[in-house]
Amino acid sequence: MKYYIIAGEASGDLHGSNLIKQLKLKDAQAEFRGWGGDAIQAAGTTLVKHYKELAFMGFTEVLMNIRTILNNIFFCKQDITDYKPDVLILIDYPGFNLRIAQWAKRQGIKVVYYISPQVWAWKENRVKKIRDCVDLMLVILPFEKAFYKKWNFDVTYVGHPLLDALKDIPVTNLQYKKPVIALLPGSRKQEIKALLPIMLEVIPNFPEYEFVIAQAPSQPDSLYDEIIGKIKVSRLKNNTYSLLQVSYAALVTSGTATLETALFKVPQVVCYKAGTLSYAIAKQLVKIKYISLVNLILNKPAVTELIQNDLNANQIKKELTLVLNTKRAAILTDYSQLIETLGNSGASEKAASAITEKYL
Repeated sequence: MKYYIIAGEASGDLHGSNLIKQLKLKDAQAEFRGWGGDAIQAAGTTLVKHYKELAFMGFTEVLMNIRTILNNIFFCKQDITDYKPDVLILIDYPGFNLRIAQWAKRQGIKVVYYISPQVWAWKENRVKKIRDCVDLMLVILPFEKAFYKKWNFDVTYVGHPLLDALKDIPVTNLQYKKPVIALLPGSRKQEIKALLPIMLEVIPNFPEYEFVIAQAPSQPDSLYDEIIGKIKVSRLKNNTYSLLQVSYAALVTSGTATLETALFKVPQVVCYKAGTLSYAIAKQLVKIKYISLVNLILNKPAVTELIQNDLNANQIKKELTLVLNTKRAAILTDYSQLIETLGNSGASEKAASAITEKYL
């Protein structure tokens, strides 16, 4: 079969690549074309557009780049039309992918959605649109199947693909002279510029630790050079998992990285800061108690979340001190519960099976 795949972010690129590997095992004639990154391309996809050209974060930035986004949507539709795929596989990235899904359904294209949009967090009524335009929804969080059932939409729970991605990670040979505190400021330019400077402010308060920045592969060194200036801090590019293997604690931007950090059993403080207008709009729309996947899955504040005005050097210093000392044991206990809740690995294989059993 011919598959067209769209992943608009680094995590989707990773999970998409593992899905492609499993699809190839089940479909010897599989051909892939789509949008993503280096991982999807390396797995055998003809790459149309790299996700680093698509990373617009927040309401205001989307509005500022609306012409580019609309042009991308038009181009994507035309490319899908020319390719004539048997199946369209959409991975997360809902602002873009849901538009493509609605259009594709009207064209008679079979639509698979892998990694559900977080409709349970905001705009819950979008489930009706999803139900109308998605033929097969593959969800990765334990509570999502029950959520969709409430809307009379039968979805398939496959487990979290991060468990697959981390299963075969080689043991790192990284070594540092002091215990490491990892700084994970995100992968998008705007979140790095917003969060990394605040994270760097706390370094002088912890001289007994080595702070190391996880540098995103999609961003140039110059971005970090500009922010870091003369601050003495280590950097590691495109090797976050190796960094987490040797880290004692971490400051982590809200997103998939919070779950990755937990799966490596690294106690963390979750950080989030958006533009004033974007945050004001989001606060009116978002209906969840927590922003980190760790807390959402466990349904309790297992890790501290510093959001917007609460994210400042003093608060980070206070919370990081607790994480390094009195809170550490409790966080690690909660991580064990988290891993048990997520279950075993095999999400990529289960997702591939669900797709091929339905369409091959």
